[in-house]
Amino acid sequence: MNYTYTVPEGIRYLRADKALALAFPDHSRTALQRAFDSGLVTLRGAAIKRDQSVTALDTLEFAMPDIKAAELRAVDIPLDVIFEDKHMLAVNKAAGMVVHPGAATGEDTLVHALLSHCAGSLSGIGGVERPGIVHRLDRETTGIIVVAKNDKAHRGLAAQFADRSLHKEYLALVTGTPSLLSGSIRKAIGRNKQHRHKMAVIDKERQDDHELQGKDAHTDWEVVEAFGDLAALMRCVIHTGRTHQIRVHMKSLGHVVLGDEIYGWKPDTRLKQQPARVMLHAEHLVVKHPITGKVLDLRAPLPDDFEKQLAQLRKLSKAAAKAKVLIVTPVKPRKKAGPPPAHVHESRA
Repeated sequence: MNYTYTVPEGIRYLRADKALALAFPDHSRTALQRAFDSGLVTLRGAAIKRDQSVTALDTLEFAMPDIKAAELRAVDIPLDVIFEDKHMLAVNKAAGMVVHPGAATGEDTLVHALLSHCAGSLSGIGGVERPGIVHRLDRETTGIIVVAKNDKAHRGLAAQFADRSLHKEYLALVTGTPSLLSGSIRKAIGRNKQHRHKMAVIDKERQDDHELQGKDAHTDWEVVEAFGDLAALMRCVIHTGRTHQIRVHMKSLGHVVLGDEIYGWKPDTRLKQQPARVMLHAEHLVVKHPITGKVLDLRAPLPDDFEKQLAQLRKLSKAAAKAKVLIVTPVKPRKKAGPPPAHVHESRA
């Protein structure tokens, strides 16, 4: 489809890509950039670059490049859909499912599943027929992930993640129980210098080291349920979206997420069933619908393995409470009064 746009009066020296982005909000900036890069945007018959200035009454003609079919194959994988309409959907991601395909992944990623589920209604983000996944969850993390079906919805969702206007809550099982009932962690997170696959809290004093540059990270937490010195169920509200944010912040608090071997968790012999993964679940997301503006209050129920760990911890905690022996310091009996010492003489009336 070919488009024609005349720059309105009063505009002076505006970048061509910005002019088109303002005039055609239904097209993503990425798609418009592809049009420029493909030589499909012309001014007076000549192709122009995206940074060329245009002025009032300039007429731009352009076409959108064809979306290439994805090389990925659609795979019919069941999805736990929490919400869906023609613009977006929210999925309760299962443990072990990778979001994006990579060199070491198979045809069992969320993208493969979405290619099947959303056939014919996918965002063209990146110039490839693939779902517009706005954010990610780690492979072992379960819970809510939102997907955009078109570019306008993608931009609307991405903007909320970027300006931190949405609300994200996670549930986590951690080792031990914090001494406080709630708290807030504001510690920058960056790449671990020794182990590049790990993240770490970066002290302010080390921010001058370019290899240890960290990004601000903010997590609020509260104890939902305590299981003595075994573990605690924590609710974490994240105001930023750094890689491994909750896992790193919980480690800095001294309470590693159960099953998180990367950040120092070790099996507890008291647990008959050891967690097979990182016990972290994206349970609650409040976001505005990118098209209608309606507030969506989304919740994802806990997966079975999380529920089983909770049941095990409750049982162990209850048994420990019953078996606890209260140590009472005995009160020494008072001695009976004996005869007065020999050197004491009773007075006689």
